[in-house]
Amino acid sequence: MPDTSASLSVRPPKRVIIKLGTGVLTSGIGQLDTARISAVCAQIAALRDSGTEVIVVSSGAVGLGMGRLNLKDRPSLLAQKQACAGIGQSLLMQTWQNGFEPHRATVAQVLLTHEDVRSRARHLAVKASLEALIGYGTIPIVNENDTVSAAEIEFGDNDTLSAMLASLLHADYLLILSTAPGLIDMAGTGEIVPVVPRITAEIEAMAGGTTSATAVGGMISKISAARIATKAGCGVFIANGAEENVIPRIFSGRNPGTFFVPSGLPLDARKQWLAYFQRPTGNVTINAQAVPALITEGASLLAVGVTEASGEFAKGDIIDICGPTGAVIARGKSTYRSEDISRIAGLNTVEIKKLFPQRRRLEVVHRNDLVLL
Repeated sequence: MPDTSASLSVRPPKRVIIKLGTGVLTSGIGQLDTARISAVCAQIAALRDSGTEVIVVSSGAVGLGMGRLNLKDRPSLLAQKQACAGIGQSLLMQTWQNGFEPHRATVAQVLLTHEDVRSRARHLAVKASLEALIGYGTIPIVNENDTVSAAEIEFGDNDTLSAMLASLLHADYLLILSTAPGLIDMAGTGEIVPVVPRITAEIEAMAGGTTSATAVGGMISKISAARIATKAGCGVFIANGAEENVIPRIFSGRNPGTFFVPSGLPLDARKQWLAYFQRPTGNVTINAQAVPALITEGASLLAVGVTEASGEFAKGDIIDICGPTGAVIARGKSTYRSEDISRIAGLNTVEIKKLFPQRRRLEVVHRNDLVLL
Protein backbone atom coordinates (compact mmCIF):
# COMPACT_ATOMS: atom_id res chain seq x y z
CA MET A 1 0.00 0.00 0.00
CA PRO A 2 1.50 3.38 -0.96
CA ASP A 3 2.58 5.55 1.97
CA THR A 4 0.55 8.73 2.38
CA SER A 5 2.77 10.27 5.07
CA ALA A 6 3.76 13.11 2.73
CA SER A 7 0.18 14.36 2.95
CA LEU A 8 0.15 14.65 6.73
CA SER A 9 1.61 16.80 9.46
CA VAL A 10 3.84 14.96 11.95
CA ARG A 11 2.23 16.93 14.78
CA PRO A 12 -1.01 15.66 16.31
CA PRO A 13 -3.97 17.46 14.76
CA LYS A 14 -5.80 19.98 16.94
CA ARG A 15 -9.31 18.75 16.18
CA VAL A 16 -10.69 15.63 14.50
CA ILE A 17 -14.18 14.38 13.63
CA ILE A 18 -14.49 10.57 13.63
CA LYS A 19 -17.58 9.12 11.99
CA LEU A 20 -18.31 5.44 12.66
CA GLY A 21 -20.78 3.50 10.56
CA THR A 22 -23.28 0.92 11.75
CA GLY A 23 -21.28 -1.89 10.15
CA VAL A 24 -18.25 -1.05 12.30
CA LEU A 25 -20.19 -0.94 15.56
CA THR A 26 -22.32 -4.06 15.09
CA SER A 27 -21.76 -7.71 14.22
CA GLY A 28 -25.30 -8.12 12.88
CA ILE A 29 -28.67 -6.41 13.04
CA GLY A 30 -29.07 -5.14 16.59
CA GLN A 31 -25.92 -6.91 17.84
CA LEU A 32 -23.27 -4.53 19.16
CA ASP A 33 -19.65 -5.58 18.64
CA THR A 34 -18.50 -4.56 22.12
CA ALA A 35 -14.93 -5.76 21.57
CA ARG A 36 -14.52 -3.57 18.52
CA ILE A 37 -16.16 -0.59 20.24
CA SER A 38 -13.77 -1.01 23.18
CA ALA A 39 -10.83 -1.06 20.76
CA VAL A 40 -12.07 2.06 18.99
CA CYS A 41 -12.54 3.84 22.35
CA ALA A 42 -8.96 2.97 23.31
CA GLN A 43 -7.68 4.42 20.02
CA ILE A 44 -9.74 7.59 20.42
CA ALA A 45 -8.60 7.98 24.04
CA ALA A 46 -4.96 7.68 22.98
CA LEU A 47 -5.46 10.30 20.28
CA ARG A 48 -7.15 12.56 22.83
CA ASP A 49 -4.29 12.05 25.31
CA SER A 50 -1.89 13.30 22.64
CA GLY A 51 -3.68 16.66 22.72
CA THR A 52 -6.25 16.21 19.93
CA GLU A 53 -9.87 17.24 20.46
CA VAL A 54 -12.18 14.48 19.22
CA ILE A 55 -15.85 14.60 18.23
CA VAL A 56 -17.51 11.29 17.38
CA VAL A 57 -20.38 10.94 14.92
CA SER A 58 -21.97 7.59 15.64
CA SER A 59 -24.43 5.64 13.56
CA GLY A 60 -26.19 2.57 14.93
CA ALA A 61 -29.31 3.78 16.77
CA VAL A 62 -31.79 2.59 14.13
CA GLY A 63 -29.96 -0.72 13.78
CA LEU A 64 -30.01 -1.33 17.51
CA GLY A 65 -33.71 -0.55 17.65
CA MET A 66 -34.30 -2.96 14.79
CA GLY A 67 -32.53 -5.66 16.80
CA ARG A 68 -34.68 -5.08 19.87
CA LEU A 69 -37.81 -5.28 17.70
CA ASN A 70 -36.55 -8.35 15.79
CA LEU A 71 -36.73 -6.56 12.44
CA LYS A 72 -34.61 -7.93 9.59
CA ASP A 73 -34.92 -5.03 7.14
CA ARG A 74 -34.61 -1.29 7.63
CA PRO A 75 -38.15 0.16 7.95
CA SER A 76 -39.42 2.08 4.95
CA LEU A 77 -42.04 4.07 6.86
CA LEU A 78 -40.73 7.19 8.62
CA ALA A 79 -42.63 6.57 11.89
CA GLN A 80 -41.22 3.04 12.12
CA LYS A 81 -37.68 4.27 11.57
CA GLN A 82 -38.21 6.96 14.20
CA ALA A 83 -39.44 4.32 16.66
CA CYS A 84 -36.34 2.19 16.06
CA ALA A 85 -34.12 5.22 16.63
CA GLY A 86 -35.89 6.08 19.88
CA ILE A 87 -35.31 2.56 21.20
CA GLY A 88 -31.74 2.29 19.98
CA GLN A 89 -30.39 5.72 20.92
CA SER A 90 -30.20 5.10 24.68
CA LEU A 91 -28.55 1.71 24.08
CA LEU A 92 -25.98 3.35 21.81
CA MET A 93 -25.06 6.07 24.28
CA GLN A 94 -24.71 3.64 27.17
CA THR A 95 -22.39 1.53 25.04
CA TRP A 96 -20.18 4.52 24.27
CA GLN A 97 -20.00 5.56 27.92
CA ASN A 98 -19.08 2.01 28.93
CA GLY A 99 -16.38 1.95 26.25
CA PHE A 100 -14.78 5.18 27.42
CA GLU A 101 -15.17 4.49 31.16
CA PRO A 102 -11.79 2.70 31.51
CA HIS A 103 -10.13 5.79 30.00
CA ARG A 104 -11.87 8.18 32.43
CA ALA A 105 -13.57 10.01 29.61
CA THR A 106 -17.06 11.47 29.80
CA VAL A 107 -19.31 11.40 26.75
CA ALA A 108 -22.03 13.88 25.86
CA GLN A 109 -25.03 13.08 23.66
CA VAL A 110 -25.77 15.59 20.89
CA LEU A 111 -28.76 14.97 18.59
CA LEU A 112 -29.18 17.25 15.59
CA THR A 113 -31.52 17.84 12.66
CA HIS A 114 -30.66 19.76 9.52
CA GLU A 115 -32.75 22.68 10.79
CA ASP A 116 -30.33 23.04 13.72
CA VAL A 117 -27.53 24.05 11.35
CA ARG A 118 -29.63 25.67 8.61
CA SER A 119 -30.95 28.52 10.76
CA ARG A 120 -28.11 30.97 11.29
CA ALA A 121 -28.94 31.58 14.97
CA ARG A 122 -29.25 27.86 15.75
CA HIS A 123 -26.17 27.16 13.63
CA LEU A 124 -24.12 29.42 15.89
CA ALA A 125 -25.77 28.01 19.02
CA VAL A 126 -24.84 24.44 18.01
CA LYS A 127 -21.24 25.53 17.45
CA ALA A 128 -21.11 27.28 20.85
CA SER A 129 -22.59 24.25 22.62
CA LEU A 130 -20.11 21.83 21.04
CA GLU A 131 -17.20 24.16 21.79
CA ALA A 132 -18.33 24.26 25.44
CA LEU A 133 -18.52 20.47 25.63
CA ILE A 134 -15.04 20.18 24.13
CA GLY A 135 -13.81 22.82 26.57
CA TYR A 136 -15.06 20.70 29.48
CA GLY A 137 -12.99 17.81 28.19
CA THR A 138 -15.91 15.62 27.13
CA ILE A 139 -16.19 13.58 23.96
CA PRO A 140 -19.37 14.65 22.14
CA ILE A 141 -21.20 11.72 20.55
CA VAL A 142 -23.25 13.25 17.73
CA ASN A 143 -26.03 11.60 15.79
CA GLU A 144 -28.90 12.70 13.62
CA ASN A 145 -32.06 13.02 15.71
CA ASP A 146 -33.83 10.24 13.81
CA THR A 147 -36.62 10.06 16.40
CA VAL A 148 -38.05 13.38 15.17
CA SER A 149 -36.36 13.90 11.79
CA ALA A 150 -38.62 14.18 8.76
CA ALA A 151 -37.60 14.55 5.13
CA GLU A 152 -37.45 18.33 5.26
CA ILE A 153 -35.20 18.46 8.34
CA GLU A 154 -33.00 15.39 8.01
CA PHE A 155 -29.36 15.28 6.87
CA GLY A 156 -30.01 12.02 5.06
CA ASP A 157 -26.95 10.22 6.37
CA ASN A 158 -24.25 10.60 9.02
CA ASP A 159 -21.54 11.04 6.39
CA THR A 160 -23.12 14.38 5.47
CA LEU A 161 -23.62 15.27 9.13
CA SER A 162 -19.96 14.57 9.92
CA ALA A 163 -18.80 16.74 7.01
CA MET A 164 -21.02 19.60 8.13
CA LEU A 165 -19.58 19.33 11.64
CA ALA A 166 -16.06 19.32 10.22
CA SER A 167 -16.88 22.56 8.44
CA LEU A 168 -18.74 24.07 11.40
CA LEU A 169 -16.00 23.27 13.93
CA HIS A 170 -13.00 23.90 11.63
CA ALA A 171 -11.68 20.37 12.12
CA ASP A 172 -8.26 19.48 10.73
CA TYR A 173 -9.35 16.01 9.67
CA LEU A 174 -12.51 13.97 9.18
CA LEU A 175 -12.23 10.19 9.50
CA ILE A 176 -15.10 8.26 7.90
CA LEU A 177 -14.74 4.72 9.23
CA SER A 178 -17.13 2.10 7.89
CA THR A 179 -16.94 -1.32 6.26
CA ALA A 180 -15.65 0.36 3.08
CA PRO A 181 -11.83 0.01 2.88
CA GLY A 182 -11.55 3.21 0.86
CA LEU A 183 -12.30 4.40 -2.66
CA ILE A 184 -11.71 1.48 -5.03
CA ASP A 185 -10.86 1.95 -8.70
CA MET A 186 -13.30 -0.69 -9.91
CA ALA A 187 -12.98 0.26 -13.59
CA GLY A 188 -9.18 0.33 -13.52
CA THR A 189 -6.69 -1.30 -11.18
CA GLY A 190 -9.30 -2.71 -8.78
CA GLU A 191 -7.19 -1.39 -5.91
CA ILE A 192 -7.77 1.28 -3.26
CA VAL A 193 -6.99 4.81 -4.45
CA PRO A 194 -4.55 6.01 -1.74
CA VAL A 195 -4.75 9.77 -2.36
CA VAL A 196 -7.36 11.93 -4.10
CA PRO A 197 -5.89 15.41 -4.76
CA ARG A 198 -9.20 16.71 -6.14
CA ILE A 199 -12.71 15.31 -6.49
CA THR A 200 -13.41 15.09 -10.22
CA ALA A 201 -16.14 13.48 -12.31
CA GLU A 202 -13.88 10.44 -12.69
CA ILE A 203 -13.56 10.11 -8.91
CA GLU A 204 -17.32 10.43 -8.46
CA ALA A 205 -17.88 7.71 -11.07
CA MET A 206 -15.98 5.25 -8.85
CA ALA A 207 -18.60 5.59 -6.08
CA GLY A 208 -21.46 3.18 -5.51
CA GLY A 209 -24.41 2.86 -3.14
CA THR A 210 -24.97 0.44 -0.24
CA THR A 211 -26.77 -2.88 0.06
CA SER A 212 -26.63 -3.03 3.87
CA ALA A 213 -29.97 -3.60 5.64
CA THR A 214 -29.11 -1.07 8.35
CA ALA A 215 -27.04 1.54 6.51
CA VAL A 216 -27.72 4.40 4.12
CA GLY A 217 -25.55 6.16 1.59
CA GLY A 218 -22.55 4.04 0.68
CA MET A 219 -19.54 5.48 -1.14
CA ILE A 220 -21.71 8.05 -2.95
CA SER A 221 -22.51 9.80 0.32
CA LYS A 222 -18.86 9.55 1.43
CA ILE A 223 -17.61 11.28 -1.71
CA SER A 224 -20.26 13.97 -1.23
CA ALA A 225 -19.16 14.41 2.39
CA ALA A 226 -15.52 14.60 1.34
CA ARG A 227 -16.39 17.37 -1.11
CA ILE A 228 -18.02 19.43 1.66
CA ALA A 229 -15.21 18.90 4.16
CA THR A 230 -12.27 19.41 1.80
CA LYS A 231 -13.73 22.70 0.55
CA ALA A 232 -13.73 23.79 4.19
CA GLY A 233 -10.01 23.05 4.40
CA CYS A 234 -10.44 19.69 6.18
CA GLY A 235 -8.56 16.57 5.09
CA VAL A 236 -10.73 13.45 4.82
CA PHE A 237 -9.84 9.80 5.36
CA ILE A 238 -12.08 6.93 4.31
CA ALA A 239 -11.01 3.60 5.77
CA ASN A 240 -12.27 0.32 7.17
CA GLY A 241 -13.05 0.86 10.84
CA ALA A 242 -12.55 -2.85 11.53
CA GLU A 243 -8.86 -2.60 10.64
CA GLU A 244 -6.68 -3.12 13.71
CA ASN A 245 -5.42 0.18 15.16
CA VAL A 246 -6.81 2.05 12.15
CA ILE A 247 -6.79 5.47 13.87
CA PRO A 248 -3.13 5.48 14.98
CA ARG A 249 -2.17 4.01 11.60
CA ILE A 250 -3.86 6.91 9.84
CA PHE A 251 -2.06 9.53 11.90
CA SER A 252 1.32 7.84 11.58
CA GLY A 253 1.15 8.09 7.79
CA ARG A 254 0.13 4.45 7.20
CA ASN A 255 -3.46 5.04 6.17
CA PRO A 256 -4.93 1.78 4.81
CA GLY A 257 -7.67 3.62 2.94
CA THR A 258 -8.09 6.81 0.90
CA PHE A 259 -7.02 10.35 1.81
CA PHE A 260 -8.80 13.32 0.23
CA VAL A 261 -6.56 16.38 0.14
CA PRO A 262 -8.16 19.57 1.52
CA SER A 263 -8.62 22.58 -0.71
CA GLY A 264 -5.94 25.23 -0.31
CA LEU A 265 -8.26 28.09 0.58
CA PRO A 266 -11.04 27.32 3.07
CA LEU A 267 -14.31 29.17 2.62
CA ASP A 268 -14.93 31.76 5.28
CA ALA A 269 -17.53 30.83 7.89
CA ARG A 270 -20.41 32.79 6.33
CA LYS A 271 -19.88 31.29 2.88
CA GLN A 272 -19.59 27.80 4.36
CA TRP A 273 -22.99 28.39 5.92
CA LEU A 274 -24.43 29.57 2.60
CA ALA A 275 -22.91 26.71 0.62
CA TYR A 276 -23.44 23.65 2.77
CA PHE A 277 -25.84 24.27 5.62
CA GLN A 278 -28.77 25.52 3.53
CA ARG A 279 -31.51 23.85 1.56
CA PRO A 280 -32.31 26.13 -1.40
CA THR A 281 -35.99 26.93 -1.87
CA GLY A 282 -35.71 27.68 -5.59
CA ASN A 283 -33.27 28.52 -8.35
CA VAL A 284 -32.52 30.95 -11.15
CA THR A 285 -31.01 30.10 -14.51
CA ILE A 286 -28.45 32.46 -16.04
CA ASN A 287 -27.24 32.96 -19.59
CA ALA A 288 -23.80 32.07 -20.94
CA GLN A 289 -22.52 35.66 -20.63
CA ALA A 290 -23.26 35.76 -16.89
CA VAL A 291 -21.29 32.59 -16.09
CA PRO A 292 -17.75 34.05 -16.46
CA ALA A 293 -18.88 37.23 -14.70
CA LEU A 294 -19.61 35.16 -11.60
CA ILE A 295 -16.81 32.61 -11.84
CA THR A 296 -13.83 34.63 -13.05
CA GLU A 297 -14.73 38.25 -12.44
CA GLY A 298 -16.21 37.95 -8.95
CA ALA A 299 -19.30 39.96 -9.91
CA SER A 300 -22.73 40.02 -8.29
CA LEU A 301 -25.58 38.37 -10.16
CA LEU A 302 -27.56 40.98 -12.07
CA ALA A 303 -31.02 40.57 -13.56
CA VAL A 304 -29.70 41.13 -17.07
CA GLY A 305 -27.94 37.76 -16.81
CA VAL A 306 -31.00 35.87 -15.55
CA THR A 307 -33.22 33.96 -17.97
CA GLU A 308 -35.79 32.44 -15.58
CA ALA A 309 -36.68 31.65 -11.97
CA SER A 310 -38.06 28.33 -10.69
CA GLY A 311 -39.77 27.48 -7.44
CA GLU A 312 -41.39 29.80 -4.94
CA PHE A 313 -39.07 31.78 -2.70
CA ALA A 314 -39.11 35.00 -0.73
CA LYS A 315 -36.64 37.86 -0.44
CA GLY A 316 -33.74 36.65 1.69
CA ASP A 317 -34.19 32.94 0.84
CA ILE A 318 -31.25 30.83 -0.32
CA ILE A 319 -31.40 29.88 -4.00
CA ASP A 320 -29.27 27.89 -6.44
CA ILE A 321 -27.80 29.63 -9.47
CA CYS A 322 -27.77 27.37 -12.53
CA GLY A 323 -25.88 27.75 -15.79
CA PRO A 324 -27.54 27.45 -19.19
CA THR A 325 -27.26 23.64 -19.09
CA GLY A 326 -28.99 23.42 -15.69
CA ALA A 327 -25.84 22.61 -13.70
CA VAL A 328 -25.67 24.38 -10.32
CA ILE A 329 -22.65 26.67 -10.28
CA ALA A 330 -23.35 28.87 -7.25
CA ARG A 331 -25.64 29.46 -4.30
CA GLY A 332 -26.70 32.68 -2.63
CA LYS A 333 -29.28 34.84 -0.87
CA SER A 334 -31.88 36.33 -3.17
CA THR A 335 -32.73 40.02 -2.84
CA TYR A 336 -36.03 39.49 -4.71
CA ARG A 337 -39.08 37.25 -4.48
CA SER A 338 -39.35 34.59 -7.18
CA GLU A 339 -42.27 36.36 -8.89
CA ASP A 340 -40.31 39.62 -9.02
CA ILE A 341 -37.30 37.90 -10.58
CA SER A 342 -39.59 36.52 -13.28
CA ARG A 343 -40.62 40.13 -14.03
CA ILE A 344 -37.08 41.55 -14.20
CA ALA A 345 -35.24 38.64 -15.85
CA GLY A 346 -33.09 40.02 -18.67
CA LEU A 347 -33.66 43.69 -17.75
CA ASN A 348 -30.92 46.25 -17.16
CA THR A 349 -30.70 48.51 -14.09
CA VAL A 350 -32.50 51.43 -15.77
CA GLU A 351 -35.47 49.24 -16.67
CA ILE A 352 -35.54 47.71 -13.15
CA LYS A 353 -35.61 51.15 -11.50
CA LYS A 354 -38.75 51.97 -13.47
CA LEU A 355 -40.44 48.87 -12.05
CA PHE A 356 -39.05 49.27 -8.51
CA PRO A 357 -38.21 52.95 -8.02
CA GLN A 358 -37.79 52.62 -4.23
CA ARG A 359 -35.24 49.81 -4.32
CA ARG A 360 -31.65 50.54 -3.38
CA ARG A 361 -30.11 47.13 -4.11
CA LEU A 362 -30.79 46.09 -7.69
CA GLU A 363 -28.65 42.96 -7.97
CA VAL A 364 -30.41 39.59 -7.74
CA VAL A 365 -27.69 38.12 -5.51
CA HIS A 366 -24.96 40.34 -4.06
CA ARG A 367 -21.43 38.99 -4.29
CA ASN A 368 -21.05 39.02 -0.49
CA ASP A 369 -24.02 36.66 -0.28
CA LEU A 370 -22.89 34.33 -3.08
CA VAL A 371 -20.61 31.30 -3.04
CA LEU A 372 -19.38 29.34 -6.03
CA LEU A 373 -19.92 25.58 -5.94
